[in-house]
Order: sequence, then C-alpha cells, then structure tokens
Amino acid sequence: MSAQPFTSESYSGDVRERAWQDVLRGFGLECLGSRSGAPVQATALWRLSSAGVRLGRVSADAPILRSLPARGGLPLLVLPVDSSAVLTVGDEQQIVRAGQIILAPRESDWQLQFQRGLRAIVLSVVPEAFRGRKAPSLAACPPRVFAAEGLAGILAGTTGAAVGALDRLSDPEWEAVAQSVAELLLQLSAELVTTTADPSSSRAALLQRLYAIIERSIGREDISVAEVAQAEGISERYVQKLFESTGESFSHYVRERRLQRAWHDLANAAEAAVPISEIAYRYGFSDSAHFSRLFRERFGLPPRELRRREATRDSQATLPNGQRGWPQEALAQLRARQTRADPDTRRIVAPGGAARPERTPQAPMRHYLPVNAQNIHWGYFSRSLKPLIEIASGDIVTIETLTQHASDDPERMIEGDPGAESVFHWTSGSKAVDRRGAGPLDASVFGRGAGEGFGVHICTGPIAVRDAQPGDVLEVRILDIEPRPSCHPDHAGRVFGSSVAAWWGFHYSEFLDEPHPRETVTIYEIFTATDEPHARAIHSYRWEPQTDPSGTRHALYDYPGVLVKPETILPRRNVLEGVRIPLRPHFGVIAVAPREAELVDSVPPAYFGGNLDNWRLGKGAAVYLPVSVPGALLSVGDPHAAQGDGELSGTAIECSMTGTFRVVLHKKADIAGTVLADLTYPLIETPESWVLTGFSHPNYLAEFGANGQSEVYAKSSLDLAMRDAFRKVRRFLMTTKGLSEDEAIALMSAAVDFGITQVVDGNWGVHAILSKRLFPDRA
Repeated sequence: MSAQPFTSESYSGDVRERAWQDVLRGFGLECLGSRSGAPVQATALWRLSSAGVRLGRVSADAPILRSLPARGGLPLLVLPVDSSAVLTVGDEQQIVRAGQIILAPRESDWQLQFQRGLRAIVLSVVPEAFRGRKAPSLAACPPRVFAAEGLAGILAGTTGAAVGALDRLSDPEWEAVAQSVAELLLQLSAELVTTTADPSSSRAALLQRLYAIIERSIGREDISVAEVAQAEGISERYVQKLFESTGESFSHYVRERRLQRAWHDLANAAEAAVPISEIAYRYGFSDSAHFSRLFRERFGLPPRELRRREATRDSQATLPNGQRGWPQEALAQLRARQTRADPDTRRIVAPGGAARPERTPQAPMRHYLPVNAQNIHWGYFSRSLKPLIEIASGDIVTIETLTQHASDDPERMIEGDPGAESVFHWTSGSKAVDRRGAGPLDASVFGRGAGEGFGVHICTGPIAVRDAQPGDVLEVRILDIEPRPSCHPDHAGRVFGSSVAAWWGFHYSEFLDEPHPRETVTIYEIFTATDEPHARAIHSYRWEPQTDPSGTRHALYDYPGVLVKPETILPRRNVLEGVRIPLRPHFGVIAVAPREAELVDSVPPAYFGGNLDNWRLGKGAAVYLPVSVPGALLSVGDPHAAQGDGELSGTAIECSMTGTFRVVLHKKADIAGTVLADLTYPLIETPESWVLTGFSHPNYLAEFGANGQSEVYAKSSLDLAMRDAFRKVRRFLMTTKGLSEDEAIALMSAAVDFGITQVVDGNWGVHAILSKRLFPDRA
C-alpha cells in the first residue's frame, strides 16, 4: 500500500471528527480534547505493509491521545516529535520529552497529553507480521518510557527517517523498512517484560531471548538445543520445558520459523528472480524436494504455486491514489439536509424552524483607525495583543495601512507623513517599533535586529469584534480603497510604490545576466485619476548593503524598515519604458489571530487568513475567516497597488493605502446550510465568483508544531497547494451545493479555474475560482 495522506480539510464538519478517529483507530488509538467551538484540525501520513506494520506521523490541535481497549498485537510505539507530553497511567504521571520513546501495551489503560497539541510518530505492529514467531505477552506490563539511546535510539532514528521518506519509498523498499522497524520493536518490547517481578514474565523474557538466538541462526541446518541452551547458560532440559509450555517442541518451532521465513521471501516481488532452491538453502533446508513437501503440507500449496499466485495478485492490484474518499454516510447526511438559505431577504432558515433575521445592526457605527507606532504590530500576529478598539457586527471601520517597503524610497513615501514617520522612526538612540517580526527580541539568531525579520508586514490593529467566539465566521467586506499620497513638499499629492526582486523570490536561482545573484528595487508612480488607473516605473536600483542606525550591516534585503540612504544607491532611469501596469489595489494581509502560538510570523498564510496575496481581494470583495480566539482580533496590512498571480519576484507593487471595511460576524448557530457552514479556511467572495485558497499546509502551526514557522518554508510545494485547493473545492461543492463527489470532480474539470496565488510566502498558495453563474437554478 502506498502512503496514505489525511487532512481534516477534506471533510465537512459532520464527519471530520469521525474520519480523523478512523485514521487513529487503525493504530489502535483515539484522540480527545478538541478545542471548544472549533472544528478539529488534523493531518496524518501513514503506510501499511503487507504484513500488518503501520507507521505514520499524526498531528492535531486536540491534545490527548489514548489507547483503544481490547486490541491485540505488540505494544504501540509513540514518539512525541517536538514538544513534551504527560503520560498518565492510573494515578501516576510522567513527563515525556520530545524524542523519547513510549512503549504502551494496547490492553492497558493509559493516555498521553501533549502540551501544544498532538504531534507524534506512531508505530503499530500485529503479531502476524512475524509469520509464526512468538511475540511476548505484555497485557500485564505498564507503559514504559525509553530515552533515545541504545536500541531505543536506533528505533527512534529509524522510524523518524522512515516517516520522512514514507511517500517516496518504493513498495519493496517500504516492505524492507517495515520489517526492520517491526524487528526492532519486538526486541525492545522484550525489555518490558524484564522490568516486572512476575516470574512468568521473567520466563517470557528468557523465551524471547531464545527466539532471537534462533532467528540469528535460522540459516544453519544444524541448530541444536544444546547450542541455544549454552548461549543462555541454562540446561537443555529447561530449554525443552520452556518451549513445551508454549504448546510446541523446540524442533517444531525451528521448522515453523524456517517455513514462515521462506513463505515471506517467496511472496516478495523483490525476490522473484531468486531460485526456489536457493531460498530453501537460505533457511537451513539442504534438500529442495524435502522443502517443497514440507511447504505444501504446511501451507496447502507448493512453493512455485505460491510465487505464481502472489505475482498475479500484485499485477492486478490497483493501489489507492493517496486520497481518502468521501464517506458515503456523510454524503447521505448532506443530501438529507432540509436547511436552505433565502438570498433575497437575507434570512437564514434552520431545519424545521422558523425564519430568523441575520444578526446585522440596523444602524452601524463608524470607526476610524489611523496608522502610527501605537496602532500597529510589525511582522507578526498574536492572540495576546490588546485590541485597539472594539466594534459590533455590521460596523464600518476605516483603517490606514502602511507598506513596509516605504523605506525603499523614504523621501517619497515617509518624509513629511506624521503616521509613517512615527512607525519608521529609528535613530541610534531610539526605535519607535522595536519588535519587527516573530523572532527573538535579542537578535540572537542572525543579529539583524529585534524580531530578526521573521515576519515583515506592518499590520494595523488588532480590532476586537464584540461577541466573536471560536467557531464563528468573520466577514470582512472592502467598501473602498484609497492610496496614501506623499507628504513630501517635492511630491505632495502624488502616490508611489515599490517592488523588490528579492532573495526570497522564485526567480533568485535562475538569473541569466551578471551579476548574480542580485536584488533589484523598482520605484513606481501610481496614477488613479485616469480612465485606466495604472502604475509607471520611475527608476530602479540594485540593493547595496545598508547599515542601519543600530550599526548592523544588511548585505541583503533581510530586515523590515531599513531606510535606504540615497547616497548608497545608483538609480537607473528609463525602466520599463512604454509600460503601464493596470492597477489591482488590494490588501495582501487580512487576518484574525491564530490560536496555536503566541507569536506567529506574518509571512506564511494559513486558515486564519494573513498574507493571502490575492489581488481579487479588492474593492467590492469580501473575505470570510474562521474565528479562532475570542474577539477574533482582526488586523489589516500589506497594501498593494498591483500584483500578478504568483507574485514571482517576492513582492507586488507595495503601496500604502487606506481601506474602508464593513465587518459582519456570522454566529456558528446561524450559518448552517449556507456557504459559510463548516468554514475552516479563508473564503473570498467577489461579485462574480467564490475564490477558495489552497495552501501547501492548511494549518502548518498544528501540523509541524513548535518548529512550524521554519518547517513550512522548507516543505511547501505547488503540488501540495493544488491538492489542498482541490480538496476544498470538492468539499465546498458537496457541502454547500449538494453535489455528489463524481459531480463535483466533473464540474471542477469543466468549469473551475485553478491558478497560482503566490510562490514566495513560505506557505505556497493555489486558488480556485468558482463562477456564481454556474448555479443559476440551484438554491
């Protein structure tokens, strides 16, 4: 079986929890403790060998993992990945650090509580994987924690490496790896029985050691009781008694193991070219005819017939394509719904209930949020930020925003502007906004400055929305966008923007001309008072190392807000002559606070919105965001004058702007049966379309845990983003439009446009555009 991915994003809220528990049930586990009011967010990647070895990584925002009772097999291996956990057995608790191994018998009652949400490697092996080799009985043994050293360290390293390559291993490679980790698990499991004072457990541990001696000598024809007894320093009679206590003799066990090992090799496609006689000799049979007779008596068919049957089965097998199907019972539930929306009166009709008005105030309040050093947070989101204002659902708020790229041309975009000067103020003696990013304040990693630049966007906010709770949906509708004019006397009233072809751009390793690599800044003037609003390049310059007021030299464009000194650059005129770039004014960042971490880098977008960088999010459009924390904590920033799909060089035309928004809170109880039901991702609405955004990692904070904000940069791909976009569109069509899975796929191929949103924001994006014209006759 190929590697099987799972993401909760594939499923509607009705069945998401059940589908996730189904994945865990395959390991003999269940997960508890999902956050109240929020749908479970979970991912997994696992693989099952032909012999019953199941290995995978799992992550979820629910913190408690526990065993399901009455499951046979060897103990489960659980390896916490990047945060500690607490193992509870009865009244006893033990802290388990990341990297340590937990061996937990399936039959015992235990649970594991993770500090930052579940993120672990899990290994499950059934006794049948050893084809006749006896596994120790561990029902009476308590779970045990092993440090990652010795055999436990080898097992931890092997499973970790295997999980990292799980979807890249060929079938023969995977089968070999699976058998190896199963053998290691069996050896480590023997240590569980040696730690109990029960005499029967001591005998079981001794028997396991005898089994191991036989396995190491299985290829020799002359394995004897005397040899095995001598290796353990016991009598031959005692060896015989130990085997008789299991219901078989020593010689019968040896023959059974030889036949089982031979059966495994004969069934293995990778061994198809090995002669049957050689396999017989490999396991201690000196006569191939004698081997064939014993094999037929044991398995009911000759070795040659087994090999032919398994080869035929392999050639006819159709492997799953790596995507879990939609549960049929879920589809039946969706079609049975009686919920519907009435778009004309904007009423929501619940199943079997009376119409109730949408919670929209009749007389919305208006608010204004200017930009200054006190009203912004730079380069990060946080659930702990104190809101600047509180608004009610339906209120209108005007928000001033600044581009972090104003420092590329301070004369045109900062000087004379009190708000911009307040935010960008930085001298050798003072710095108005010290924290610029989600990194350490002591600049201990790269020494670039407080926050280290891990996150770059100037975000105005946050704004609290009254009564917003996890599970609700926040609608942010853009009523108007106005560019912020220059306040410098030489440029007063004109509008400017900047675009950087930077080191994080998709192009950076693909230069043709010298010097390479290089970074280039282009300054534009923005023209709005024309029949066709557009941007025209004024000049460009190569980035030259800049020394900031604190004395740090920036060889690259690596820290937000470093003011470029005019005397250090050589502007190049006549850039993009005769080219007018049509304007697509929009906000790259519209976000609610994520729930998982205290400080979250503003660059990678995710389920909370953030750095979406989709030019369709302009005037007249709306974005719907799932609320994760009380009050929602809305922030806006990263204004753009224009951008192409892909944002290839690393930035758009970045231009400070002021937006006016209507903010509407949709309560969880009121959105059943609407397009907002079960929303777990940013959904953009334009007058003509629904725009769904897929990410390489829909919730990288939960998927990668404590290292998520670095892991996501290393593991993003367009393939993953495309798969996520596909899953979301499929779910949207099945959940909100009542289509079957086959209907949804047919419609996607015929009428849904998929495009690359951006490939530069750490968590790459692919969007899908569904025209509203597709559903003229469908409620």
